[in-house]
Amino acid sequence: MLVVGLTGGMGVGKSTVGGLLSNLGAEVIDVDALGRKILEPEGLAVSAVVERFGPSVLGTDGGINRAALAEIVFGEAEQLAALEEISHPAINQMLDRAVDSLEKPEAIVVYDMAVLVESRLGYDTKHPYEVVVVVEAPMADRLERLQQQRGVEPEDALARIESQASDEERRAVAQFLIANGGDLAALSDATAELWGQLERLLVSKNS
Repeated sequence: MLVVGLTGGMGVGKSTVGGLLSNLGAEVIDVDALGRKILEPEGLAVSAVVERFGPSVLGTDGGINRAALAEIVFGEAEQLAALEEISHPAINQMLDRAVDSLEKPEAIVVYDMAVLVESRLGYDTKHPYEVVVVVEAPMADRLERLQQQRGVEPEDALARIESQASDEERRAVAQFLIANGGDLAALSDATAELWGQLERLLVSKNS
């Protein structure tokens, strides 16, 4: 098995690359989705979050009211760090379960994750990522995508982007870069080339 960390800033098309890799045969795990799942009713982090932040964050369905929690942690570094101390180990635990349950143990597994550089997500696990793929795109393209696809105004989008790791910080940990400044066909070609390189790495690892 080869475990790949796939990351990139908002609006670069990271999840599109993840979808293309899935079509090529990768087992793609949406780490951001696991972050939501641990806060759902009976989620791994619900009781610890309520204990730390109080009953006001508990939703009527027994899960965490994400909006109420966001009001507490947004812009508060200490509160956000406290949340991550709870949520990240729970997410990593779910990652372990997901990988352990794969039907193809010799697969190329891709962790699709936003905060690879900023955290130990996907690394402090039984199956840590071994190589990192970073997706990049010109800022103008990113802002346009965020406005068209998510309805985020450029000023808000830029503020969110600037709160994340920089392109330079991501490049520093990357073994592979995917440039997404063209059309989908060009991105598909670049992803197919990446897939071939990952397959060769897997063969080399197993030889």
